Amino acid sequence: MTMADLPTVDDVAVAARADRPKRRRFTQEYKDRILAEYEAAERGERGEILRREGLYTSHLVEWRRTSAGPGGQRAAAGGRVRKDPRDAQIEALTARASKAEAELARTRAALDLVGKAHALLETLSESADTPPRSTR
Repeated sequence: MTMADLPTVDDVAVAARADRPKRRRFTQEYKDRILAEYEAAERGERGEILRREGLYTSHLVEWRRTSAGPGGQRAAAGGRVRKDPRDAQIEALTARASKAEAELARTRAALDLVGKAHALLETLSESADTPPRSTR
């Protein structure tokens, strides 16, 4: 046996990696098709779909989480659906309007209270201006 016959470090590394299973990658069309088929299937048929495709329920959970969200937008890599800037602006304006309405209600209640206090004080001052009645 010569040195050329012995396996090199590169050969061993390649052989070890070839033995490992490859990570499966699924296209978005495949995910959407399987999700639709799974959702349309009856309870007893769902397991058959998973076995046929070699999938786990955790695959479907993850795919649902990252599938099309509200408005048909796909989730970002982090799993969140990106909001339309107009939606964010609408939410901010709605919150601002509700805060202003609450403040307006408090102001109206305070003005009503001040008005009642003014009427009471006016009544008291009028009764103080009149001479006291004699009881004779």
